[in-house]
Amino acid sequence: MPTHLKKCLFILPNLFTLSSIFCGYYAIELSAKAQEPARFDRAALLIIFAMFFDIIDGRVARLTRTQSAFGVQLDSLADLISFGVAPAILLHYWSLQALGTLGLVTSFIFVACGAIRLARFNVLAMGKSGQPHKPGKYIVGLPIPGAAGILVSLVATNHATDGALSESPYAVLAILVLLSALMVSGIRFRSFKDLRLNVRTISLFGVAVGSSIFLAVRLHISFAIAWLLLSYVAIALAEATLRGMRRLRQRRHRVDPDSGLRDSHFTG
Repeated sequence: MPTHLKKCLFILPNLFTLSSIFCGYYAIELSAKAQEPARFDRAALLIIFAMFFDIIDGRVARLTRTQSAFGVQLDSLADLISFGVAPAILLHYWSLQALGTLGLVTSFIFVACGAIRLARFNVLAMGKSGQPHKPGKYIVGLPIPGAAGILVSLVATNHATDGALSESPYAVLAILVLLSALMVSGIRFRSFKDLRLNVRTISLFGVAVGSSIFLAVRLHISFAIAWLLLSYVAIALAEATLRGMRRLRQRRHRVDPDSGLRDSHFTG
């Protein structure tokens, strides 16, 4: 492959990453200057576009075989702006501003946890050679695009609830704190890199699509987005609970392996 063509291929995925940064930057400007609800909706839509570009840049990098350490770092910076700073400022001016300093600090906590989450991901994603490697079956901590998607869905569903969400700043604050904690937690979230076409996968996909279409038709498409993202979080929490219970049983068995025999002796 000619050298100049190879250089162009390396630039291509970074252009999509920069497009994601632009969407996040524009969303911040709209949120800070919002004088009407329509501007908040436009800011939320821009963050959704940023998610689209974030998905595309990774796919393009893999298709053109142009993954690099530079691309990983640039992508993380884009994620911090578009999915950390932008949704935090959006939520602050949309609802949390009514809480004063408490709302401001909570918004910053989301950004700080997002930065920690991305830094940890970069450390885990880089191999000993300094080159990025493919993610495994699980990702540690809630991915920041997923957290941003849940926040954006709150803004999008506000119309369907007659503005009830924006007028409930403490509820929004609680959601923001929960998402911040999940990002820096040790809970493992599925990366869906190991999906295979089998009956189980097709069934789960059918249930997800069917329930989403039902919510989109009966209520609003934003409810379908929120449902999918919240289900993703719920699955991770359920799996973490089951793993914790399994470890607890194994630990008890190692401490007292003959407890089952003694129980049966006394009950007999």
